[in-house]
Amino acid sequence: MPKAPAKKKASTKIAVRAKKSVRAKIKTKLNARASKPSKKSVAAPEAYGDKLTFNHAMIYVKDVERSLAFYRDLLGFKLVDDYKFDGRPIYARLRAPGGDGTIALHMAGPGTPIASEGVRMYFEIREVDDFCRRLQARGFFINQMPRVTPWGWRHAYMNDPDGHEISIYWAGEARMQRTVMKAAKVVEKTPPAKN
Repeated sequence: MPKAPAKKKASTKIAVRAKKSVRAKIKTKLNARASKPSKKSVAAPEAYGDKLTFNHAMIYVKDVERSLAFYRDLLGFKLVDDYKFDGRPIYARLRAPGGDGTIALHMAGPGTPIASEGVRMYFEIREVDDFCRRLQARGFFINQMPRVTPWGWRHAYMNDPDGHEISIYWAGEARMQRTVMKAAKVVEKTPPAKN
């Protein structure tokens, strides 16, 4: 009979070793996952070193839920984060459907003006015309349907539910190049009027 407790200790030691082995395997798997770059990973600000990078635009709105219906449901932005108070959204951060650009919607305080004269948001998509037709088919009003501007980009203009100006456009490779307006070229070539 004295050997029975020894067997119990041995089985306890085996169970403890098995638990440690399982924990070690889980830890190894977690470490391996953490070291693999995610397919959806976005460069962290540290990756840019001492260079300034644009993070996102904060848009103050009267009703975050109404703005979500526009940016998420109509334009296709993906919800990244949101915050609710008393069951009502008061903040939401969204990622553009193509690329890493983000916007944040923040409920404006009572009586706070939300007009944004002098600021317009630009969202780029190759098929500007098709995109605008889809918006119209869903009942959305577009102030100006797509057309080529003097600087060579194709733009459509609209407003979000709070009146913030938006341009849906396509510039392609020209986006990162110096723009010279066609109208300016015409003026350069026109001789001054004689008095």
